[in-house]
Amino acid sequence: MKTFETTNGVDVGKLVETIRAIREQPEIASFKFRVSNSWVDGGLNQTRIDSFYGACEEVERERSFNLDADEPPLLLGNDNGPNPVEYALTALASCMTTTMVYHAAAQGIRVESVESWLEGDLDLHGFLGLKDDVRKGYENVRVSFKVKADAPPEQLADLARSSPVYDIFSNPVPISVDVEML
Repeated sequence: MKTFETTNGVDVGKLVETIRAIREQPEIASFKFRVSNSWVDGGLNQTRIDSFYGACEEVERERSFNLDADEPPLLLGNDNGPNPVEYALTALASCMTTTMVYHAAAQGIRVESVESWLEGDLDLHGFLGLKDDVRKGYENVRVSFKVKADAPPEQLADLARSSPVYDIFSNPVPISVDVEML
């Protein structure tokens, strides 16, 4: 039996086992991630993350995560946390980094360091409904990486683009909204 090592902090043996298990039992690849959110006041709301569905079972996390979101004073908030569009950039940065590192490990590419900077352009005319031809969300997002690894930048960029959150940003995702009155 072939032994694997840890590359980029990723247990490549477990990664290979996971890929093999998904090939043999495709239904274990289906996951459902969820959050609950409660409005507090003004722009402040709190999100709780404590479980998900994956590998054909409910998974309770060892601890819950609580995230505050608010707006800066310029956008009428009290700056008690990042705003939602900053969380979106955080999700994109985190996912692209993790994806690059994991895929690199699977290909035997050693990564020594990864840093990224993201910037998104958002025009409030769209959010406020002042112009119909302006998006409500980001019009453009720029991602810059500085990476120390034994692979060319083009290959690393391709690995990062395999990110699920990159896909969410790049392609329309059907979203259903249901409101129940209290």
